[in-house]
This record gives sequence, C-alpha cells and structure tokens, in this order.
Amino acid sequence: MLKVENLTFGYHNTKVLDNISFQADVGEHLSIVGESGSGKSTLLKLLYGMFDLNEGHISWKEQVILGPKFNLIIGPEYMKYVAQEFDLVPYFTVEETVGKHLSNFYLKEKSKRIEELLEVVELNDYRKTKLKHLSGGQKQRIAIAAALAKAPEIILLDEPFSHIDNFQKYTLRRKLFRYFKLNNITCIVATHDKEDVLGYADSMLVLEQGKLLVKDCPNQIYKHPQYPLVAAFFSEYNSIEGEIVYTHQLKVVSKSNLETTVKASYFKGAQYLIEAESDHGLLLFEHDTSLEKNSLVYLEIVK
Repeated sequence: MLKVENLTFGYHNTKVLDNISFQADVGEHLSIVGESGSGKSTLLKLLYGMFDLNEGHISWKEQVILGPKFNLIIGPEYMKYVAQEFDLVPYFTVEETVGKHLSNFYLKEKSKRIEELLEVVELNDYRKTKLKHLSGGQKQRIAIAAALAKAPEIILLDEPFSHIDNFQKYTLRRKLFRYFKLNNITCIVATHDKEDVLGYADSMLVLEQGKLLVKDCPNQIYKHPQYPLVAAFFSEYNSIEGEIVYTHQLKVVSKSNLETTVKASYFKGAQYLIEAESDHGLLLFEHDTSLEKNSLVYLEIVK
C-alpha cells in the first residue's frame, strides 16, 4: 500500500502542496485531478522521490520513499514515473528504447517482453524505427512501454495521453489500464481528462490550490458533486439556488416554474447544448434537437 501522510511541500517560499494525506492499495488505479497549478505534477514527483518534503511521510509497503538528500539515484526500483516531457534518445530504435534496461543474457525472453509491451501501446509495426522519426504521440506511448519493461509495482503517469490523438486514444486507454489491472500494477495518473477517470479509476483525488478537496470513488464524486470545481471537471453545469445541476439533468417539460428563453443551440453530436436565459441567469441544458432562438421553454430538474 502507498501511504501519504501530512505531505507539505513548496518551492522556495511558495507552498505548492499543503497537508496532503491519502492511501492507494496494491493494484489500485488512482486519478489525481485539479486545475493547472493545483500541484498534480508536483505530487507525482514527490511520490517518486524527486524532491525532499518540507513535512510529512511517504511509504510503499512500509518502505519509506525519500528525496535526493538521501539517494544518489532518484526513484525507487519498484516504481516508474512517466513525465509529460518524456526524455528519450532520438537515435535509439523503438525496440532499443523499450529493452534498454532488460538483460541481454536472455535475448529470447527480452524480445518477447518487448513485443508484449509494443502490443499494449499498439506500436509493434515500428519496432525497428528510430525515435526521431516518430510523432509526439508515438513517443509518449514508447515512454510508457519503456517504463513498464521491468515490471514495476507502481507507475506514475502525468497526462499520459496528452499527445495522442482521438483516433487511437480510446482503444489505447482501454488496453493500457486493462494491462495494469491484469498485472496488479498500482497506477497513479495525473490528468485533465475525465475519460481517463470515468470507467477506469478506483478512486479519485481532487486538488485545489495545493489542498486536498475530496477523495472518493469517481461514481460517488460525479453523482454527488459538492464543489463547482469537481462538477466542472466532469461536465458543464448550472448553479440553481445553490444546487449543482449538470446540463443533462435539466429536461424540457410542457409547464414548470423554471421558465427560460432560448439564446443559442450548439450541436454536440448525440445532442444539442442549449443556452437559455432565466431568472437564475444563464442556464445550459441538453436537448435532442436544436431550439428556435427566443422561444420560450420550461425546464425541470431530473436527477
């Protein structure tokens, strides 16, 4: 189990994280979310031992994780960290990059391991290609495969799909997170993308300005958002008499006390997002079709 207790850290005189405590079990998928500058990336770096804590304690299976004051080599052997700015050698081939830390005494096993990981990140056809010829998204996938080469117990991923286009992102996400589960790898992901969380994460930790706002399973956080920041991560929402109401929770009815005037309709694929004026200010709701501008529409909250 990963234990983080009363973690506090700052750069110079600026506090970045303040009194953070949480746990992650073996094989758990934990997502860390929050606005830019909330401390997500810094928290991953601290878990990897890249900085010394100002206060607090981090351990994995009762082994204390310490920073550079106590270690010549950063990062425990059982843990891997993949940053947003992945550091790869451009003149290495894909297979050289993934296999550079695997033993050459067992070449058959090494080759099989490389093939397995390239299948997970869907890049087997590029095995002999030098990294300088790959796109940013392909390099990001290679960085993840290389991190997995020596079977870490825990992997830290900072925005792991940020360079990957939507044509490949959906299937890659499913394959990668399934691989972590099948191999009982604890996965901690810092992300801005709700698709990295919903359907995959066992738990979700929300940071706001360096403080822990909430930690729970995504299902509960999504269904019962206590804070506007949390609701905004998942979807557009409205605040009606202090209550957070997602756009899909407002339904058009024949008559109600919630009267609105349509201002605009935006095609979103499966539905339209409707922008309307009301006594509560601007409201957003979803509808199967576009609605005529300035038409009168009555809404009802359905949860």
